[in-house]
Amino acid sequence: MPKRKKVALLIESSRAYGRGLLRGVASYLHAHPDWSVYLQSRSPEDPPPPWLEGWDGHGIIARVESRTLEKAIRRTGLPVIDVRGAFDLEMPLVETNEHSTCRLAFEHLRSRGFRNLAFCGFAGANYSERRLRYFRELASAPGFSFESYESPVSGQAGSELMLSSREQLAMFSANSLTHWLQELPKPVGLFACNDVCGQQVLNACREAGLAVPEQIAVLGVDNDTVHCELSEPPLSSIQLNAERIGSVAASLLDNLMEGGRPPSAKTFIDAVQIVVRQSTDIVAVDDAVVARAVRFIRQNASDAIGVSDVVRAAGVSRRQLERRFQQHLQRTPNDEIQRVRIRRIKELLTGTELSLSEIAANIGFDHPEYLSTVFKKAVGITPIAFRRQQKA
Repeated sequence: MPKRKKVALLIESSRAYGRGLLRGVASYLHAHPDWSVYLQSRSPEDPPPPWLEGWDGHGIIARVESRTLEKAIRRTGLPVIDVRGAFDLEMPLVETNEHSTCRLAFEHLRSRGFRNLAFCGFAGANYSERRLRYFRELASAPGFSFESYESPVSGQAGSELMLSSREQLAMFSANSLTHWLQELPKPVGLFACNDVCGQQVLNACREAGLAVPEQIAVLGVDNDTVHCELSEPPLSSIQLNAERIGSVAASLLDNLMEGGRPPSAKTFIDAVQIVVRQSTDIVAVDDAVVARAVRFIRQNASDAIGVSDVVRAAGVSRRQLERRFQQHLQRTPNDEIQRVRIRRIKELLTGTELSLSEIAANIGFDHPEYLSTVFKKAVGITPIAFRRQQKA
Protein backbone atom coordinates (compact mmCIF):
# COMPACT_ATOMS: atom_id res chain seq x y z
CA MET A 1 0.00 0.00 0.00
CA PRO A 2 1.31 3.48 -0.83
CA LYS A 3 2.25 5.91 1.89
CA ARG A 4 -1.04 7.85 1.71
CA LYS A 5 -4.33 5.98 1.79
CA LYS A 6 -7.06 7.42 -0.41
CA VAL A 7 -10.34 7.45 1.53
CA ALA A 8 -13.77 8.58 0.31
CA LEU A 9 -16.13 10.17 2.84
CA LEU A 10 -19.69 9.78 1.53
CA ILE A 11 -21.27 11.67 4.40
CA GLU A 12 -23.72 14.56 4.08
CA SER A 13 -22.47 17.92 5.27
CA SER A 14 -25.91 19.57 5.15
CA ARG A 15 -26.94 18.45 8.65
CA ALA A 16 -25.39 18.83 12.08
CA TYR A 17 -25.11 15.06 12.62
CA GLY A 18 -23.20 14.54 9.38
CA ARG A 19 -20.87 17.42 10.18
CA GLY A 20 -20.24 15.85 13.58
CA LEU A 21 -19.23 12.59 11.90
CA LEU A 22 -16.82 14.50 9.67
CA ARG A 23 -15.31 16.27 12.68
CA GLY A 24 -14.74 12.87 14.28
CA VAL A 25 -12.94 11.60 11.19
CA ALA A 26 -10.87 14.79 11.16
CA SER A 27 -9.87 14.29 14.80
CA TYR A 28 -8.62 10.80 13.94
CA LEU A 29 -6.63 12.19 11.01
CA HIS A 30 -4.85 14.68 13.26
CA ALA A 31 -3.06 11.72 14.86
CA HIS A 32 -2.90 9.64 11.64
CA PRO A 33 -2.03 12.06 8.81
CA ASP A 34 -1.38 9.37 6.18
CA TRP A 35 -4.83 9.68 4.58
CA SER A 36 -5.78 11.55 1.44
CA VAL A 37 -9.49 12.35 1.84
CA TYR A 38 -11.99 12.59 -1.00
CA LEU A 39 -14.94 14.66 0.20
CA GLN A 40 -17.60 16.74 -1.50
CA SER A 41 -20.73 18.46 -0.21
CA ARG A 42 -23.74 16.18 -0.39
CA SER A 43 -27.23 15.69 1.02
CA PRO A 44 -28.72 12.39 2.25
CA GLU A 45 -30.82 11.97 -0.92
CA ASP A 46 -27.97 12.63 -3.38
CA PRO A 47 -26.99 9.84 -5.83
CA PRO A 48 -23.53 8.25 -5.69
CA PRO A 49 -20.82 10.63 -6.96
CA PRO A 50 -19.90 9.84 -10.59
CA TRP A 51 -16.19 9.65 -9.78
CA LEU A 52 -16.77 6.64 -7.50
CA GLU A 53 -17.11 4.37 -10.55
CA GLY A 54 -13.60 3.14 -11.30
CA TRP A 55 -12.05 5.14 -8.44
CA ASP A 56 -8.63 3.80 -7.39
CA GLY A 57 -9.03 4.45 -3.67
CA HIS A 58 -8.34 2.33 -0.61
CA GLY A 59 -11.39 2.68 1.64
CA ILE A 60 -14.78 4.32 2.20
CA ILE A 61 -16.74 5.68 5.17
CA ALA A 62 -20.36 6.24 4.16
CA ARG A 63 -23.85 6.92 5.38
CA VAL A 64 -25.54 4.35 3.17
CA GLU A 65 -28.92 6.01 2.66
CA SER A 66 -30.12 4.07 -0.42
CA ARG A 67 -29.71 0.77 -2.20
CA THR A 68 -28.28 2.66 -5.17
CA LEU A 69 -25.44 3.98 -3.02
CA GLU A 70 -24.93 0.54 -1.48
CA LYS A 71 -24.53 -1.08 -4.91
CA ALA A 72 -22.14 1.64 -6.08
CA ILE A 73 -19.99 1.14 -2.98
CA ARG A 74 -19.96 -2.65 -3.31
CA ARG A 75 -18.82 -2.39 -6.94
CA THR A 76 -15.62 -0.70 -5.77
CA GLY A 77 -14.61 -3.83 -3.85
CA LEU A 78 -13.01 -1.60 -1.19
CA PRO A 79 -13.19 -1.84 2.63
CA VAL A 80 -16.25 0.12 3.82
CA ILE A 81 -17.56 1.35 7.19
CA ASP A 82 -21.25 2.25 7.29
CA VAL A 83 -22.24 5.02 9.74
CA ARG A 84 -25.98 5.03 9.00
CA GLY A 85 -27.56 1.61 9.60
CA ALA A 86 -30.48 2.17 7.23
CA PHE A 87 -30.19 -1.41 5.98
CA ASP A 88 -29.01 -4.70 7.44
CA LEU A 89 -25.79 -4.80 5.45
CA GLU A 90 -22.93 -7.28 5.62
CA MET A 91 -20.39 -4.57 6.33
CA PRO A 92 -19.06 -3.03 9.56
CA LEU A 93 -21.41 -0.51 11.15
CA VAL A 94 -20.75 2.21 13.71
CA GLU A 95 -23.95 3.91 14.87
CA THR A 96 -25.78 5.50 17.79
CA ASN A 97 -27.03 3.23 20.57
CA GLU A 98 -30.71 4.12 20.29
CA HIS A 99 -31.47 2.45 23.60
CA SER A 100 -29.31 5.11 25.28
CA THR A 101 -31.05 7.85 23.29
CA CYS A 102 -34.49 6.72 24.39
CA ARG A 103 -33.38 6.15 27.96
CA LEU A 104 -32.15 9.75 28.15
CA ALA A 105 -35.45 10.99 26.71
CA PHE A 106 -37.54 8.94 29.12
CA GLU A 107 -35.51 9.88 32.19
CA HIS A 108 -35.51 13.56 31.26
CA LEU A 109 -39.28 13.75 30.81
CA ARG A 110 -39.90 11.54 33.86
CA SER A 111 -37.62 13.73 35.98
CA ARG A 112 -39.69 16.72 34.89
CA GLY A 113 -42.71 15.01 36.43
CA PHE A 114 -44.49 13.95 33.23
CA ARG A 115 -46.65 10.84 33.46
CA ASN A 116 -48.36 11.40 30.12
CA LEU A 117 -45.80 10.66 27.41
CA ALA A 118 -45.97 10.84 23.62
CA PHE A 119 -43.79 10.20 20.58
CA CYS A 120 -43.90 11.89 17.19
CA GLY A 121 -41.92 10.64 14.20
CA PHE A 122 -41.69 9.80 10.51
CA ALA A 123 -43.29 6.53 9.38
CA GLY A 124 -40.91 4.55 7.20
CA ALA A 125 -37.73 6.09 8.61
CA ASN A 126 -35.92 3.27 10.42
CA TYR A 127 -34.23 5.50 13.02
CA SER A 128 -37.65 6.96 13.90
CA GLU A 129 -39.26 3.54 14.15
CA ARG A 130 -36.46 2.27 16.42
CA ARG A 131 -36.83 5.27 18.70
CA LEU A 132 -40.59 4.80 18.82
CA ARG A 133 -40.21 1.12 19.73
CA TYR A 134 -37.64 1.62 22.48
CA PHE A 135 -39.39 4.70 23.92
CA ARG A 136 -42.74 2.88 23.99
CA GLU A 137 -41.13 0.03 25.94
CA LEU A 138 -39.86 2.48 28.56
CA ALA A 139 -43.17 4.34 28.71
CA SER A 140 -45.04 1.09 29.40
CA ALA A 141 -43.86 1.27 33.02
CA PRO A 142 -46.67 1.46 35.61
CA GLY A 143 -48.06 4.94 36.13
CA PHE A 144 -47.43 6.24 32.60
CA SER A 145 -49.73 6.78 29.64
CA PHE A 146 -48.41 6.74 26.08
CA GLU A 147 -49.56 7.99 22.68
CA SER A 148 -47.71 8.06 19.36
CA TYR A 149 -48.04 9.74 15.99
CA GLU A 150 -46.18 9.09 12.76
CA SER A 151 -46.54 11.16 9.62
CA PRO A 152 -48.37 9.31 6.81
CA VAL A 153 -45.28 8.69 4.70
CA SER A 154 -45.57 6.15 1.90
CA GLY A 155 -42.90 3.47 1.55
CA GLN A 156 -40.84 1.51 4.01
CA ALA A 157 -37.59 2.08 5.84
CA GLY A 158 -35.64 0.21 3.18
CA SER A 159 -37.20 2.06 0.24
CA GLU A 160 -34.95 3.38 -2.50
CA LEU A 161 -35.86 7.02 -1.94
CA MET A 162 -35.27 8.41 1.54
CA LEU A 163 -37.27 11.50 2.44
CA SER A 164 -35.39 14.77 2.54
CA SER A 165 -35.95 17.29 5.34
CA ARG A 166 -37.99 19.47 2.97
CA GLU A 167 -40.29 16.57 2.10
CA GLN A 168 -40.73 15.73 5.76
CA LEU A 169 -41.63 19.34 6.51
CA ALA A 170 -44.22 19.32 3.74
CA MET A 171 -45.73 16.10 5.05
CA PHE A 172 -46.19 17.55 8.50
CA SER A 173 -47.70 20.83 7.29
CA ALA A 174 -50.47 18.94 5.48
CA ASN A 175 -51.34 16.23 8.02
CA SER A 176 -53.41 15.88 11.18
CA LEU A 177 -50.59 16.55 13.63
CA THR A 178 -52.29 19.61 15.11
CA HIS A 179 -55.48 17.67 15.87
CA TRP A 180 -53.49 14.86 17.50
CA LEU A 181 -51.63 17.32 19.71
CA GLN A 182 -54.89 18.93 20.80
CA GLU A 183 -56.31 15.55 21.83
CA LEU A 184 -53.35 14.47 23.95
CA PRO A 185 -53.87 14.36 27.74
CA LYS A 186 -52.19 17.38 29.34
CA PRO A 187 -49.59 18.05 30.57
CA VAL A 188 -47.61 15.75 28.28
CA GLY A 189 -43.93 15.19 27.60
CA LEU A 190 -43.35 14.60 23.90
CA PHE A 191 -40.27 12.94 22.39
CA ALA A 192 -39.73 13.86 18.72
CA CYS A 193 -37.66 11.54 16.54
CA ASN A 194 -35.25 14.36 15.62
CA ASP A 195 -34.92 18.14 15.71
CA VAL A 196 -36.65 18.62 12.34
CA CYS A 197 -39.67 16.78 13.73
CA GLY A 198 -39.45 18.65 17.05
CA GLN A 199 -39.45 22.00 15.28
CA GLN A 200 -42.56 21.01 13.35
CA VAL A 201 -44.30 19.93 16.57
CA LEU A 202 -43.52 23.33 18.08
CA ASN A 203 -44.92 25.05 14.98
CA ALA A 204 -48.11 23.00 15.27
CA CYS A 205 -48.39 23.82 18.98
CA ARG A 206 -48.10 27.52 18.19
CA GLU A 207 -50.79 27.30 15.50
CA ALA A 208 -53.09 25.41 17.87
CA GLY A 209 -52.53 27.80 20.77
CA LEU A 210 -50.97 25.08 22.95
CA ALA A 211 -48.56 26.37 25.60
CA VAL A 212 -45.00 25.01 25.49
CA PRO A 213 -43.72 23.72 27.87
CA GLU A 214 -46.67 24.19 30.25
CA GLN A 215 -49.10 21.96 28.29
CA ILE A 216 -46.68 20.12 25.97
CA ALA A 217 -42.95 19.78 26.63
CA VAL A 218 -41.04 18.89 23.45
CA LEU A 219 -37.68 17.10 23.23
CA GLY A 220 -35.78 16.48 19.96
CA VAL A 221 -32.66 14.55 18.93
CA ASP A 222 -29.37 15.69 17.31
CA ASN A 223 -28.90 19.02 19.09
CA ASP A 224 -28.79 20.80 15.72
CA THR A 225 -28.31 24.33 17.04
CA VAL A 226 -29.83 25.92 13.92
CA HIS A 227 -33.12 24.05 14.33
CA CYS A 228 -33.06 24.22 18.14
CA GLU A 229 -32.22 27.89 18.62
CA LEU A 230 -34.54 29.10 15.84
CA SER A 231 -37.50 27.12 17.17
CA GLU A 232 -40.16 28.94 19.19
CA PRO A 233 -39.52 28.32 22.02
CA PRO A 234 -35.93 27.02 21.72
CA LEU A 235 -35.94 23.23 21.49
CA SER A 236 -34.38 20.93 24.08
CA SER A 237 -32.51 18.12 22.38
CA ILE A 238 -30.43 14.98 22.90
CA GLN A 239 -26.80 15.39 21.93
CA LEU A 240 -25.57 12.30 20.11
CA ASN A 241 -21.89 11.43 20.00
CA ALA A 242 -21.42 11.83 16.24
CA GLU A 243 -17.79 12.87 16.61
CA ARG A 244 -17.00 9.70 18.54
CA ILE A 245 -18.77 7.62 15.87
CA GLY A 246 -16.71 9.29 13.13
CA SER A 247 -13.47 8.74 15.01
CA VAL A 248 -14.22 5.06 15.75
CA ALA A 249 -15.27 4.48 12.12
CA ALA A 250 -11.98 5.98 10.91
CA SER A 251 -9.99 3.74 13.25
CA LEU A 252 -11.86 0.62 12.09
CA LEU A 253 -11.37 1.52 8.43
CA ASP A 254 -7.66 2.12 9.00
CA ASN A 255 -7.39 -1.38 10.44
CA LEU A 256 -9.24 -2.90 7.46
CA MET A 257 -7.02 -1.06 4.97
CA GLU A 258 -3.99 -2.47 6.77
CA GLY A 259 -5.34 -6.00 6.23
CA GLY A 260 -7.03 -6.43 9.59
CA ARG A 261 -10.18 -8.49 10.10
CA PRO A 262 -13.56 -6.72 10.29
CA PRO A 263 -15.14 -6.47 13.75
CA SER A 264 -17.30 -9.44 14.69
CA ALA A 265 -20.15 -7.22 15.92
CA LYS A 266 -21.69 -3.86 15.15
CA THR A 267 -20.38 -0.94 17.18
CA PHE A 268 -22.87 1.28 19.01
CA ILE A 269 -21.98 4.56 20.70
CA ASP A 270 -24.11 5.98 23.55
CA ALA A 271 -25.80 9.36 23.31
CA VAL A 272 -24.09 12.04 25.40
CA GLN A 273 -26.62 14.19 27.25
CA ILE A 274 -29.75 16.32 27.19
CA VAL A 275 -29.18 19.94 26.16
CA VAL A 276 -32.02 21.66 28.02
CA ARG A 277 -33.71 24.65 26.45
CA GLN A 278 -37.06 26.31 27.05
CA SER A 279 -39.22 23.62 25.38
CA THR A 280 -38.80 21.25 28.37
CA ASP A 281 -37.72 23.74 31.03
CA ILE A 282 -40.53 22.94 33.44
CA VAL A 283 -41.65 20.41 36.02
CA ALA A 284 -45.03 18.89 35.30
CA VAL A 285 -46.58 18.64 38.75
CA ASP A 286 -49.98 19.70 39.96
CA ASP A 287 -48.42 21.01 43.17
CA ALA A 288 -47.64 24.72 42.70
CA VAL A 289 -45.29 24.72 45.70
CA VAL A 290 -43.10 21.96 44.23
CA ALA A 291 -43.15 23.60 40.79
CA ARG A 292 -42.07 26.92 42.35
CA ALA A 293 -39.29 25.22 44.34
CA VAL A 294 -37.95 23.34 41.32
CA ARG A 295 -38.00 26.50 39.20
CA PHE A 296 -36.01 28.28 41.92
CA ILE A 297 -33.46 25.44 42.05
CA ARG A 298 -33.08 25.42 38.29
CA GLN A 299 -32.48 29.16 38.17
CA ASN A 300 -30.13 29.36 41.18
CA ALA A 301 -28.37 26.01 41.56
CA SER A 302 -25.07 27.55 40.43
CA ASP A 303 -25.18 30.09 43.28
CA ALA A 304 -24.33 27.68 46.12
CA ILE A 305 -27.93 27.55 47.36
CA GLY A 306 -29.04 25.14 50.07
CA VAL A 307 -32.32 23.55 51.07
CA SER A 308 -33.07 26.47 53.44
CA ASP A 309 -33.00 28.85 50.44
CA VAL A 310 -35.43 26.60 48.59
CA VAL A 311 -37.73 26.47 51.63
CA ARG A 312 -37.88 30.28 51.76
CA ALA A 313 -38.62 30.47 48.02
CA ALA A 314 -41.35 27.82 48.30
CA GLY A 315 -43.05 29.51 51.25
CA VAL A 316 -43.70 26.33 53.26
CA SER A 317 -41.97 24.49 56.09
CA ARG A 318 -39.01 22.25 55.36
CA ARG A 319 -40.89 19.15 56.47
CA GLN A 320 -43.83 19.97 54.20
CA LEU A 321 -41.52 20.66 51.25
CA GLU A 322 -39.65 17.39 51.78
CA ARG A 323 -42.95 15.49 51.90
CA ARG A 324 -44.27 17.11 48.73
CA PHE A 325 -41.02 16.45 46.84
CA GLN A 326 -41.15 12.78 47.76
CA GLN A 327 -44.81 12.58 46.78
CA HIS A 328 -44.42 14.19 43.34
CA LEU A 329 -40.77 13.64 42.35
CA GLN A 330 -39.62 10.70 44.51
CA ARG A 331 -36.54 12.66 45.62
CA THR A 332 -35.59 15.35 48.14
CA PRO A 333 -34.96 19.06 47.51
CA ASN A 334 -31.26 18.44 48.13
CA ASP A 335 -31.31 15.62 45.56
CA GLU A 336 -32.77 18.07 43.04
CA ILE A 337 -30.11 20.70 43.78
CA GLN A 338 -27.35 18.14 43.25
CA ARG A 339 -28.99 16.74 40.11
CA VAL A 340 -29.17 20.16 38.48
CA ARG A 341 -25.61 21.01 39.49
CA ILE A 342 -24.22 17.71 38.18
CA ARG A 343 -26.03 18.24 34.89
CA ARG A 344 -24.47 21.68 34.57
CA ILE A 345 -21.00 20.34 35.40
CA LYS A 346 -21.37 17.72 32.65
CA GLU A 347 -22.37 20.42 30.17
CA LEU A 348 -19.31 22.51 31.03
CA LEU A 349 -16.98 19.50 30.92
CA THR A 350 -18.16 18.39 27.48
CA GLY A 351 -19.02 21.73 25.89
CA THR A 352 -16.16 23.96 27.07
CA GLU A 353 -12.42 23.86 27.75
CA LEU A 354 -12.80 25.48 31.20
CA SER A 355 -10.46 24.19 33.88
CA LEU A 356 -11.85 22.36 36.90
CA SER A 357 -11.20 25.42 39.06
CA GLU A 358 -13.15 27.60 36.63
CA ILE A 359 -16.03 25.13 36.52
CA ALA A 360 -16.09 24.97 40.33
CA ALA A 361 -16.36 28.75 40.51
CA ASN A 362 -19.06 28.75 37.83
CA ILE A 363 -21.16 26.17 39.71
CA GLY A 364 -20.72 27.66 43.17
CA PHE A 365 -18.16 25.28 44.71
CA ASP A 366 -15.48 26.87 46.85
CA HIS A 367 -12.87 24.26 45.93
CA PRO A 368 -12.41 22.07 42.83
CA GLU A 369 -11.50 19.16 45.12
CA TYR A 370 -14.96 19.24 46.66
CA LEU A 371 -16.53 19.43 43.21
CA SER A 372 -14.57 16.31 42.23
CA THR A 373 -15.76 14.47 45.33
CA VAL A 374 -19.43 15.35 44.73
CA PHE A 375 -19.19 14.54 41.02
CA LYS A 376 -17.51 11.17 41.53
CA LYS A 377 -20.10 10.17 44.12
CA ALA A 378 -22.93 10.98 41.69
CA VAL A 379 -21.42 9.77 38.40
CA GLY A 380 -18.92 7.13 39.48
CA ILE A 381 -15.85 8.71 37.87
CA THR A 382 -13.92 11.95 38.35
CA PRO A 383 -14.73 15.06 36.28
CA ILE A 384 -11.42 14.76 34.41
CA ALA A 385 -12.09 11.10 33.59
CA PHE A 386 -15.60 12.01 32.44
CA ARG A 387 -14.23 14.72 30.11
CA ARG A 388 -11.66 12.33 28.65
CA GLN A 389 -14.32 9.64 28.19
CA GLN A 390 -16.63 11.99 26.31
CA LYS A 391 -13.85 13.28 24.04
CA ALA A 392 -12.12 9.95 23.48
